[in-house]
This record gives sequence, C-alpha cells and structure tokens, in this order.
Amino acid sequence: MKVIVIGAGALGVAVARQLAVAGEDVLLLDQQGAGTGTTATTFAWTNSSRKLDPRYHRLNLAGMQEHARLAEQLPGAPSYFPSGALQWADAAQEQRLADNVERLQSLGYPARWVTRDEASRLAGDLRVPATITSIAHFPGEGYVLPDRFVRNLLTDARQHGATYAIGEVTAIDDGPDRVTVTLAGGETHSGDRAVLATGRWTQRLAARAGIDIPMVTDTGRGAPPVGLIGHARSPEIDLRCVVHSPGLNLRPAGNGHTVLQALDLNAAVDPAHPPTPDGDIATTLARRFRALLTDNHRTPAIDLRIGIRSLPADGHTIAGYASPTSRIYCLVTHSGITLAPILGRLVAAELTTDQAQDLLTAFRPTRFTGPQRPDTETDQHATHLGDQ
Repeated sequence: MKVIVIGAGALGVAVARQLAVAGEDVLLLDQQGAGTGTTATTFAWTNSSRKLDPRYHRLNLAGMQEHARLAEQLPGAPSYFPSGALQWADAAQEQRLADNVERLQSLGYPARWVTRDEASRLAGDLRVPATITSIAHFPGEGYVLPDRFVRNLLTDARQHGATYAIGEVTAIDDGPDRVTVTLAGGETHSGDRAVLATGRWTQRLAARAGIDIPMVTDTGRGAPPVGLIGHARSPEIDLRCVVHSPGLNLRPAGNGHTVLQALDLNAAVDPAHPPTPDGDIATTLARRFRALLTDNHRTPAIDLRIGIRSLPADGHTIAGYASPTSRIYCLVTHSGITLAPILGRLVAAELTTDQAQDLLTAFRPTRFTGPQRPDTETDQHATHLGDQ
C-alpha cells in the first residue's frame, strides 16, 4: 500500500516511521522541513496532568508509556527523558494544585507531595522561592528534545524505506480509487491513502479536499493558539526535570540550556509584531528566570520564539478518516509530543489493517458532523499552573 503522509512534524514523522517499519510504501512531505513547524516551538512536556476527559486521559497515559518503548528502538542520541516533573504552588494556586493531585491520585496517576528540600534536589540548579507553599512531584512525567526526536524518527523511517521530500501541498483529490496530492510546482503524487498531519495548517488544507476540521484558528494578539517560548543559552544550569512555578515553566534543553515559558505573558504576544530581545516581555522573562537561579549574578541570554498551537475546536485529538468512504486520514492534536509515539502506532495499525483501535474511537473527525457538533469553540487559553 502506498501512503502519502503530509506534514513532517512529530505526528507525521511518527506515523511515517511506523508505516515504513510495517513495510508499507511511504512518501513523507513537508512544506518547509521536518520539525520546523509547531514541533519547533513546543514546551515538549510529556504528561496527562490535566486531561479531564477520561478517554483523553487514557490516550495520553498510553502516549507516555509508548515513549519509553519507542526510545529503545530509535537510533541516535536519546530524545526522551522520563525526568519527572514538579509543580510549585503559591497561596493563590495552592488549592488548584491540591485538587488536581487528589484527582490524579484517585486515578492511580503517580503524584505525591514533596518538601522544599526534596524539590530542590529533584530540580537541580533552581531556588524554591519563599512564596511557594506546596510542591507536588509527578515522577511518571518527563520531556522530549523535539528536534532530536523528529530527527531520530525520520532517520529510522528512511532506513526502513520511507521517502522524504520538501514540497508545499496545494490540493488533495480524494478519489474513489486513489488519493492524489498536488504540489505548488504542479507535481502530483498518488497513493492508496493520505494522512493529513499538518498541525495548525490542517483546517485550511483539509478544506481544499472538501473536509471540515474545526480548529481554533485566530492568531491575533493573545489568541489561544499563540504561545511564547524562550530558549535560555546562558547561564548554563543543571536543571534535572520539568518545573512549573507560578510565574515560569522550565525544562532542560540539553547542553545546560533551558526552555522557558510564562503563560501570562502570552496575552501580550502578537505574531504580527514579535517581541524584541530588549523589550518588556524579554526583560520580564529574564527577570523571572534569574529569580529562580541559585546563582543569579549573570544576566540570562534568551532567544524568543513564537509558537502557534494546533488546537482542535473542542480541545481533543482528531484521528480518523474524514468519512466512511474517504481515503484521507486526518490527524491533529494539541498534545503532539506526548501522543506522537502512540498515535504513530495506532494510526499505522488502522491504515494497514482497517481495524479500528479502541483508544481512538472517541476522537474521530466525524464527531463534528450532524446535530452533535458544538456551536462554539472550547476556551483553550493556557494561563494557570500546569496548563499547556
């Protein structure tokens, strides 16, 4: 079977790799380059911390477990780190954290309270501020280095026979016997199936094939999909796990570098007018980072990146054929890093066997058709401790 996978972010490459391992004929296409879209600007925290829908929680748990299995199979330097995660709450966030820890413990999700001293040992080169009143540790969580993850997936996919090419898809013809993809230069490719895994561009590209994939598409100032990531090149620190604090989220980025995220600052971020390195947003991010360092004598050097999240309208993964007769499989999720390994395996199984996978039953694109379709989008602003 010939499968054309459109989009070489974490999801698309994971699917392409799994199909290639299964012996299918795979063409992977991306308009700019593997891992250069949404995947390049993700916080990359693997978790199921605030997935309130039980079905979505189970899917994310499976994603966390699949990461460990996949890590043993991929070539290259490690890209997945089961480091655990800490959440530090002040008086304003304490009850929210306590409620979530109780909920997760009732589900059997590893979550425990730790002391300030233990939190300091787990975190590494960070200082726990005096304003922190409670700290929770989630030992099953972790993080991914997205560029390395995509590179390892792509290498393995190509070693198993997948073809990878750069090309902007301008049209998709969902025919009765074949699906045909047309590129910007007029070149066409045909296959038995196509997988649409183009992140925030999914709705627009799906519409060209007559498919309705409802997503949150506003990218104006402070819109829900808009997020800011800071890459701190210095000072180099020994950060040992993911940390969520009231004013700043942090994760290791390799080589002593740190990825920073301040959710409340997203309200001031406008992709049309990116924040400057010496502006208020950059200054605030650097000040908050410096305040958490055990050695805070150096001024941080931080590169800012604006990301546009992939947000299905109801907040949940979309995985499935556009209709019972369609040859186009639609795949989009906000939890792309956590879910890439499990979605890669499950989607490949559905494509190659035509057997529905139980974990994906609740996430079909067909849920948006008919009278069940919601009239409004779910509010997906990420603003609180533990949000993403």
